[in-house]
Amino acid sequence: MTEQLIQLRNEIDAIDDELLRLINTRARLAQQVGQQKSGTVYRPERESQIFSRLQQANTGPLRNEHIVRLFTEIISLCRALEEPLVVAYLGPQGTFSEEAVTKRFGGAVTSVPCSSIDDIFRKVESGTADYGVVPVENSTEGAVGRTMDLLLQTPLKVCGELQLPVHQCLMAQHADLTAIRKIYSHPQSFAQCQMWLNENLAAADRINAASNADAARQAAADSSAAAIAGKKAAEVFGLEICAANIEDNPNNTTRFLVVGQQEVAPSGRDKTSLAMATHNRPGSVYDLLAPFAQYRVSMTRLESRPSRASLWEYIFFTDIEGHQEDENVAKALQVLRDNATFLKVFGSYPAA
Repeated sequence: MTEQLIQLRNEIDAIDDELLRLINTRARLAQQVGQQKSGTVYRPERESQIFSRLQQANTGPLRNEHIVRLFTEIISLCRALEEPLVVAYLGPQGTFSEEAVTKRFGGAVTSVPCSSIDDIFRKVESGTADYGVVPVENSTEGAVGRTMDLLLQTPLKVCGELQLPVHQCLMAQHADLTAIRKIYSHPQSFAQCQMWLNENLAAADRINAASNADAARQAAADSSAAAIAGKKAAEVFGLEICAANIEDNPNNTTRFLVVGQQEVAPSGRDKTSLAMATHNRPGSVYDLLAPFAQYRVSMTRLESRPSRASLWEYIFFTDIEGHQEDENVAKALQVLRDNATFLKVFGSYPAA
């Protein structure tokens, strides 16, 4: 071992010792903050500001996404010293929803797998879970209708959002594709991987599963079967990844919402989600949207769904830039309340 290598390792050891001291100092300060404030220990707007500041200050070689991942875990551990959070997600273990929980809250939370999106909402509404993480749309397959319907019915608020790149993998007990006779997966995952499947496993039966993790569970019990799921499912069920990143669109991404009981304060870079309806007459949709143009509020999403209250009437789901407490957004929403036959603001939260 050269003297230079020994010196470099000694410097790393010294830095590790200093990091340990500083992280524990941060943890003690976080505990003191928890004693000073009341209410929830999770502050999405504060965490968003921390991540934004750190990314602006980052000079590398670590990339910004690595910095966010690192500090997500540090914050998660510090938060758990105040009060461990319980977060519900669409299970079972090994789903992309579980990955979304870890990405947003870190590993120091109690993750509760649920059998349905309805069950996630029920657990948060009842207080069994502090927050729920629910899928709301996919860049390839579009909106998740059940989540949108439940947002209309629930008293919960949208507290945050995150975008998770979705990379699908084919997994089985072995890597021999010629032995695969059937494939299990969620219908959305089948839809996201049609081209690859048609080219490589066109003759295999495609069997719908309740979730990708359930698909992996079934494949783990059958040597003639494979599953399409994320890498996490392969780890959980002891499967071999036969082919990775088989999704037709390499930019395939799912957007998740965090739902909870709290109103989130402005972070400086926010988004507001709402639903609205209007009269079925010429020009009514234009009147509905005009306040956003009038007060220079940018829309990032507009999607319609049947209202279910009357035939051929629709609810418009909208995401806009800004917080509902921002002056221009507040003015636009006030005019909208006068123009709309129905308006529900789901919440304002830091933009992903």
